[in-house]
Amino acid sequence: MSSLAVTATSRSSAPAAVVYAALLDAESWPSWSSYYEVEWDLPAGVDRPARAGDRRTIYSRIGQVCCRERIVELVPDQRFSYEQAAGPFESHRGSVDLARVPDGGTDITWSAIYRHTLPLLDTLRRRRLQVLVDDLATYANSIVSRHS
Repeated sequence: MSSLAVTATSRSSAPAAVVYAALLDAESWPSWSSYYEVEWDLPAGVDRPARAGDRRTIYSRIGQVCCRERIVELVPDQRFSYEQAAGPFESHRGSVDLARVPDGGTDITWSAIYRHTLPLLDTLRRRRLQVLVDDLATYANSIVSRHS
């Protein structure tokens, strides 16, 4: 097995703050991604913003746990980084970087590194990451459109 680094980019007309908020809003993921549900793994009654060290569980459309992630870095409106805490790709580490562009939009770069991969999955992973970043940009655009 070899490693795989994948990078996908997209541009949103939304400000970086809107894109960043969408990434942290677990309840919005089913409306813009192929995931059925994303839950923050916080103790009952805890209501606070996400922070490094927090974990979340992502469920596939068929209702099964897809993966469990640990947040490793949060830089408001700039970066969201995570690593696989459990699941089929335990060596997966990803980062979503946001860069403001002069027209008021945001360039979104979603990168992932898989320490162990199988060549047959490489194309699927590349395609999946591009779909995710494009869907995030489209969702952020729709938020701006609704509030205009």
